[in-house]
Amino acid sequence: MRDRFTYEIETLKQHLLDLATAAENALIRAMRAVDHPDADSAREIIARDAAIDADEVTIEEECLKLMALYQPVAGDLRLLVTILKVNGELERVADLASNIASRAIDIASITPPPAQPFDFTPMLSRAHKMLRGALDAFVCHRSDQARTILLEDDAVDALNAAHYADARERLLKNPAQAGYTLDCVTISHAIERIADIATNICEDVIYLEEGQIVRHARPL
Repeated sequence: MRDRFTYEIETLKQHLLDLATAAENALIRAMRAVDHPDADSAREIIARDAAIDADEVTIEEECLKLMALYQPVAGDLRLLVTILKVNGELERVADLASNIASRAIDIASITPPPAQPFDFTPMLSRAHKMLRGALDAFVCHRSDQARTILLEDDAVDALNAAHYADARERLLKNPAQAGYTLDCVTISHAIERIADIATNICEDVIYLEEGQIVRHARPL
């Protein structure tokens, strides 16, 4: 019985990692479609979101089935609860990638293209590094790494605030480019949400490994 449960848990974790890979790829491709305007690629990302949604539902159903079948307790129960929560967070990453792709379609239609495009590279790099680090902390059972990543969220928030300030100036100086500027505000907010999702996953890892709920208080 235990061997079968362990096998099914490992299979479930692999499905979760496959979902993480799909969500990450969607995010990177969406931002590439923004930086090098590509409406066709953006539409592909949006079209593939339904498959990611279906995978998220499958993982949730499998979690619930294992809970009902094996009635796990203690660490096993925390693991299934954590998988459920991380599963939902990853689906939200894919949704945000689709939102960014929608904005990329708008940006690709702008003529002439903006002379000074927004530079999202530093913000995306930080947020993606946080997300990848949070997933690594989950896989490697590293609550100490998760706690370190929590400290990085403020830097992403600051970059988001800087983009908002830049957007205000652009709206005043060049209202003709308002559509592009507002699209970029939406993109910046989406990247900031990616960093928030990474912190949520880190909090889940701390709960999994230490049995401690640090949401809201985050005692470091």
